[in-house]
Amino acid sequence: MTTSISDPSTPEDLIRREALALGFDDCRFARADRPWAAGERLFDFIAEGRHGQMSWMETTAERRAHPQAMWAGARSAVLLGVNYGPEADPRAVLSQADRGAISVYAQGSDYHDLIKKRLKRLASWMVQTFGGEVKVFVDTAPLLEKPLAEASGLGWQGKHTNLVSRQFGSWLFIGSVLTSLELAPDAAGEDACGSCRACQDACPTDAFPAPYQLDARRCISYLTIELAGPIPREFRQSLGNRIYGCDDCLAVCPWNKFAQTARETQLQARAALQAPRLEDLARLDDAAFRALFTKSAVKRLGRDRFVRNVLYAVGNSGEPGLVDVVRERLSDAAPVVRGAAVWALSQLLPADAFSAERALALLGEADETVRGEWALQAD
Repeated sequence: MTTSISDPSTPEDLIRREALALGFDDCRFARADRPWAAGERLFDFIAEGRHGQMSWMETTAERRAHPQAMWAGARSAVLLGVNYGPEADPRAVLSQADRGAISVYAQGSDYHDLIKKRLKRLASWMVQTFGGEVKVFVDTAPLLEKPLAEASGLGWQGKHTNLVSRQFGSWLFIGSVLTSLELAPDAAGEDACGSCRACQDACPTDAFPAPYQLDARRCISYLTIELAGPIPREFRQSLGNRIYGCDDCLAVCPWNKFAQTARETQLQARAALQAPRLEDLARLDDAAFRALFTKSAVKRLGRDRFVRNVLYAVGNSGEPGLVDVVRERLSDAAPVVRGAAVWALSQLLPADAFSAERALALLGEADETVRGEWALQAD
């Protein structure tokens, strides 16, 4: 199902037709020059510290506050949706203790590259056809694309703060073209969450202090992707085997009954990333990590932070057969990996066996850095 073309003579439907021909699954329009409340909500989010270590949100807050703060010449916004719906429930892997769960959006090729190329082609066509000026954005740029998408009718921001589409459920990437053209807006998306709180109840770390509010500091996607250093101990067991992101709040949304499998082959899951073995991932060096995650969003995380996540998952696996691979990482070059290995060992070994290993490490049968990690991480 895609957006329909109602009147091919209008600029809006000509743009919509071109967007669909380029491979976008939906195309809507919003004004970029009207007041909105999204900026104030952003400032409140930052003032409460809910952005955690994402300092770039604070440093770019003024530009994020309104589309015209990004570009004063913006009059209209073209909002594009790309469906990335999975073939099956992404939560199925959570019951496979020896496997890692990678968020659906990162199991295929990096969507940023795919969408950016299409946006540039659409924007170029718009300039050639209608004139005006344009700027294109994917979610790496300081633009609040979800409020814009809601204003365009692409969907609405659900109680999990992500966009929900009547056509595609919670599985929709967003791209934006700001333009100096005066385009007729579509009707804004209407909230259809009702009394449902499935997304809130599904969150393993209680990251939603209230409906439509997120505390990123408690979100597994933030913890496994954005957070540098060790993940706080209070969240480690809640990670389960989630090693890159989390799909729980998205996957439980009832609107997914209308969701469709992604038709773009580049966004479909690669077999090697659907349920990879934790033992194999824990042994990745930098070269092997880069090879496995080539063209994947995971590659941006870096090997050390990724293996940190894997070791927390190993610790949660309850699999004593993984003790040897954990021990290998006790001498890893990265302190964050060594610390995670110590914690994993504390979860997999019986208390007396772990205490004995800890005592040996602290007595000097390991280098100074590792002894420090034992003392700090394994109290």
